[in-house]
Amino acid sequence: MCLSLQLDRRGRSCPALLLLLLLSSPPPTQGAISIPKDYKVQNMMQPPVLTELPESYTAFTVEDISLACEATGIPTPRFRWVKDGEELLLEDQSSGTFTANGQEPLSSYQGNYRCYASNTLGTAMTHTVQLITEATPTLPKQRRGRKTAIEGASIILHCNPPHSSTPPRIHWMDRKLNHIGQSERVTTGLDGNLYFANLLREDSRDDYTCNAHYIGARTILPKEPISLLVTHSNEVLGSRKPHLLRPSGQHSSRMALRGHILLLECIPQGLPTPMVQWRKKDGDLADTGAREENYGRWLRFDSLTQEDDGEYECVCSNTAGSEKHSYTVTVEAAPYWVKQPQSLQYSPGETVRLDCQAEGIPTPNITWSINGVPITAVDPEPRRRVWGGVLILRDVEYADTAIYQCEASNTHGSIIINTYIYVIELPPQVLSSDGVVYWVTEGGQISLHCDTFGSPRPHISWESEGMELLLSDPRVSLLTNGTLELTNASREDAGTYTCSLTHTNISITAHLEVLNRTVMLIGPQSERLIRGSECSLDCLFYKDPQLTDIQVVWRKDGRKIMETDKYTTFENGTLRVRSVQSEDGGLYSCEVITRLDKVEARGSITVVAPPDPPRALSLSELQDNTVTLSWTPGHTHNSPTTEFVVEGREEQHSDEGRWEEKARVSGDVGHLELRVLPFSTYRFRVTGVNELGRSVPSEPSDSYSTSPAVPGRNPDKVRSESTDPGTLLIMWDEMPPREYNGPGFQYKVSWRQAGGRGPHWSHAYTPRPPMLVNDSGVFTPWEIKVQAVNSLGEARELAVAHKGHSGEDVPLGYPTRLKVQVQNSTARVSWEAISTEQTRGLLTGYRIYLTWIKHGRHRRALERREGVWGGRGGGQERVLEDRRVLEVNASKTEEDIPGLKLYSLYELSITAVNSKGEGPHTPTQSFNTPEGAPGPPSSLQFESPSETELSLHWRPPLQPNGILTGYLLEYHPLESQESPQQMEFFDDPSVTHFLLKGLDPHRHYLFSVFARTAAGRGLPLQLEGATLLDGAPPSNISMVAGDTSVNLSWVPGDRQRNHAFHFLYLRKTAGGEWEESEQVNSTQGSYLLMGLQPGTQYRLLITHDNHTHWEDEIQTAGPELSEVLEGFATQGWFIGLISALVLLVLLLLVLCFIKRSRGGKYAVKDKEEGQLDSEARPMKDEAFGEYRSLESDVDEKRSASPSLGADSKLPSDDSLAEYGDSVDIQFNEDGSFIGQYSGRGPVPHGNESSGPASPENPAPPPPLAPSLSAILNMPT
Repeated sequence: MCLSLQLDRRGRSCPALLLLLLLSSPPPTQGAISIPKDYKVQNMMQPPVLTELPESYTAFTVEDISLACEATGIPTPRFRWVKDGEELLLEDQSSGTFTANGQEPLSSYQGNYRCYASNTLGTAMTHTVQLITEATPTLPKQRRGRKTAIEGASIILHCNPPHSSTPPRIHWMDRKLNHIGQSERVTTGLDGNLYFANLLREDSRDDYTCNAHYIGARTILPKEPISLLVTHSNEVLGSRKPHLLRPSGQHSSRMALRGHILLLECIPQGLPTPMVQWRKKDGDLADTGAREENYGRWLRFDSLTQEDDGEYECVCSNTAGSEKHSYTVTVEAAPYWVKQPQSLQYSPGETVRLDCQAEGIPTPNITWSINGVPITAVDPEPRRRVWGGVLILRDVEYADTAIYQCEASNTHGSIIINTYIYVIELPPQVLSSDGVVYWVTEGGQISLHCDTFGSPRPHISWESEGMELLLSDPRVSLLTNGTLELTNASREDAGTYTCSLTHTNISITAHLEVLNRTVMLIGPQSERLIRGSECSLDCLFYKDPQLTDIQVVWRKDGRKIMETDKYTTFENGTLRVRSVQSEDGGLYSCEVITRLDKVEARGSITVVAPPDPPRALSLSELQDNTVTLSWTPGHTHNSPTTEFVVEGREEQHSDEGRWEEKARVSGDVGHLELRVLPFSTYRFRVTGVNELGRSVPSEPSDSYSTSPAVPGRNPDKVRSESTDPGTLLIMWDEMPPREYNGPGFQYKVSWRQAGGRGPHWSHAYTPRPPMLVNDSGVFTPWEIKVQAVNSLGEARELAVAHKGHSGEDVPLGYPTRLKVQVQNSTARVSWEAISTEQTRGLLTGYRIYLTWIKHGRHRRALERREGVWGGRGGGQERVLEDRRVLEVNASKTEEDIPGLKLYSLYELSITAVNSKGEGPHTPTQSFNTPEGAPGPPSSLQFESPSETELSLHWRPPLQPNGILTGYLLEYHPLESQESPQQMEFFDDPSVTHFLLKGLDPHRHYLFSVFARTAAGRGLPLQLEGATLLDGAPPSNISMVAGDTSVNLSWVPGDRQRNHAFHFLYLRKTAGGEWEESEQVNSTQGSYLLMGLQPGTQYRLLITHDNHTHWEDEIQTAGPELSEVLEGFATQGWFIGLISALVLLVLLLLVLCFIKRSRGGKYAVKDKEEGQLDSEARPMKDEAFGEYRSLESDVDEKRSASPSLGADSKLPSDDSLAEYGDSVDIQFNEDGSFIGQYSGRGPVPHGNESSGPASPENPAPPPPLAPSLSAILNMPT
């Protein structure tokens, strides 16, 4: 069937006919094969495939001629060339590139060429190319051009380069090869000429040179320079209307090809220099690919498209006028491919379809060739059918292997494509591996692969051990690629499967293992969380033990969750979400993926939080002092809003800016009516509340101001706070500024004297409290009232009158009829109240002044006990001992005073008190308290002179409460409750000790001592005690040895008296003798035995009653002294030498002291002048610290030191005190000694021993040198 396609006027086919053609086309190509890379084949032939193609060009020399043509193929292709329809004879056909041999003239090579590449499988050919030959361009002999023009005129400098098929590039330059400057005024045209829109005097020059650059010929031709002289015109230069120098006329037409470059040109002349604007008359210039160049003189299309077709216009304008030129641009197209056939391999018997579609303007004509021969010249084949750009070949055979050429051509050129049909026979092969083990979980799907390849396609069959008719099972499917697909696998499907190629002995086996499926045990749940909390989502699953590689993937709303600080996935699959926020809410899924199956569970997180703040606050107009506030609720965060809190702030009268709660409304309400005060500026905000708490407050509303009005009320708490006599101080609570209700606010204060003196009120105005009224009497009653007013008037409500008084003064009188009644230690005081006139104010109470006075008859004992001494003589001389002040309510006229001291004299007086102070005292009234039982003795001690005697000592009581008449001593053993109480009475109060005899030394006693007066005995002072036993030396002694000492410690007996004894010790070496320590007390608890030799064994013992009471041995620490050293130290000459050295040192010290006392400079710091007399002055012990060794003296003499104050002391590293004795030395003025040396001083700080010696607290070593007193007393 042939269809005739009707074309439109531009040569394009009708869409309806194209659709009909496509719908009626045969089915697409079937049966193409692709050889897998795993298929093993050797020395397979390949048809020729062109890799390099020739191009049309112009050759200017024989050496330029080279037409490329290369191809690949197996066997290697051979090449041939056809020129203008005649085949060229080539010497070497292994390479297709055509070059000139140099013997023929250049012009003989001009023509149309086509290259053919052939091997046993077919022939490929190139498109036809044109080779143009021409001589290298040259310039004829020229004359130097000269031109003259007046200033402001336009001019054209012509270039006229030699003609060539490859137009040259034009460069206008001067003799120094500098380009002539281009601008809107000076422009190079497409024809190469130089255009001046108007001339300037500086355009005059004699070296305008046109250089034509022929790129293909690799030649630059410079023309003869042109001389231009611009002359000055006497006429005044005026404006000149634009006129186009190029192109001429009003309209031009341009035809260009799709994808090519197009330049439209408009070069005007005129004065001033015209501007050029481009536009598309039938569309928008911005929608095209055009852009302006060369200062707007060119409109350039880099790659034309069909949309660029249309009408264009350039408008040239200046102040004198304008000029237009239009272009009609027609875009046509050389042929280009829309669909290209593919080179493929086919098995015999397949049907092949080659689709070759091309477009162009005009519509291209498509022709087919086979191996370079037009299909019309080939023998007809009933299996082959050509339908325009479609070639169909049915039931292909190996002889159909060839290269098919599809060529499309129109008036603008032609294109060609080579496509091979390669019919091939290949032996069958199984490409899948043999013995592959496949794993699948129960219920899963598995594919057993048996990939094969061959041409023609091989047929396969599958067999199984346990299933005779494998394909009869509906769960089993055999795919076209040979794969066996098994669905809903079960344990029974496990086993070996065999894939075989039909009619061959080729087969492979596959082994199938069925595993347990993966099961989700506990998946994520639906969680409802508070924002900011932490959440854990479970993902507990079971998998087959043989599945090792497993992956747990968590997703949120379908997106995979990556491990971050917020999300943490644990080994058991649990997902922890930290600090949950609102954006974390959504659907969560846990997916457990193995290499065989996967399982998924879903949950959700709902994040609840306090609501977002309300928004869009607005206020209605004021009506009856109320406004309506409206708002839009904020996001509730999955928890409904239960209420809204409305707050307001008054800004006109308040500097604090404090928000106050106005009301609370239900969460489903979005508005509230609010009452406002006049003359105020308000802002409001709203806070949302849900079960999670409150939101942040909303943005404040716009400020809202109300109009002024009279005050709405009067101030509260009007009162008098008068303090000074003769003045009335009126006070009230100041009203807040927001209640002023208008400008000019103040208070109107009114007052009049109470008591019916008439209705006349006095008035005054004040901006703030208080109001002071003078000459108002002392505590005079007044009526007072205060009213709020502003510039609009007084408050609507009437002011209420209040009572008040003027200032008070101290009372003038005192209470009368004062009486005192005494009962034991309590006194009842009564009096008569003071009158109102004498109070002179509001009575606040009374003060009772009570003074304790000691009686002279028992004063002596008290003075001895308490150290208070009065004057000489007896009688009622008083000593002030105690004073009390009692405050009594104004309503009372009597008061009880408890806690008085017995057997004492008191004085009492009373004053009246008001807010200003207290009045005068009543006359003093004295009274006595009766005698009473005394207090306990102040102390009780005892001594035990023997095992059956005990001496008690006590002191009188601190509170005798009368005259002591004696003491009572009671005692009894503590161990026996039945023993009678022993009593001893002492009628002489001066007796304060008693010796008890015949006590049981094995018992403890409780002793009680009572003091007695005429009123009876007082409270006892008790003490537990027992007699002390005879003491003895200790027998359980611990020893710790040092280098030269032994620390001995023991625990003294609790009830033993002190016993004096001595330690006897013997050095167990040759010549050792018994030595005795100093006297030791048994109550000491420790003793340091010193002066021993290191590393020596000693025997120690204590004797008591001529018997050995304790005995032990110990060895001192440190190395043992050798006999040589011991003998050397006892030599007489050595002792004499040491003595002489010591005396020499003392002599030097004496000289130093003498020199210092005479004013010499020493290493010590001198005392400041004028603080001590020049007479002989005693020195303190510490002064020895100021003298150092001779070496330090020498060092310090090199630099003077500042003197110290009289009390300052400097320690010395080498003072006499280091010898171990405390020295008390004085000097005469000449430096000689006076006074004596004291005995052994205290141990220096840091060497004290508070307990037995130990490794951490070793006993101090013996002095390495004799004491200073021993040295000074040594005989000469």
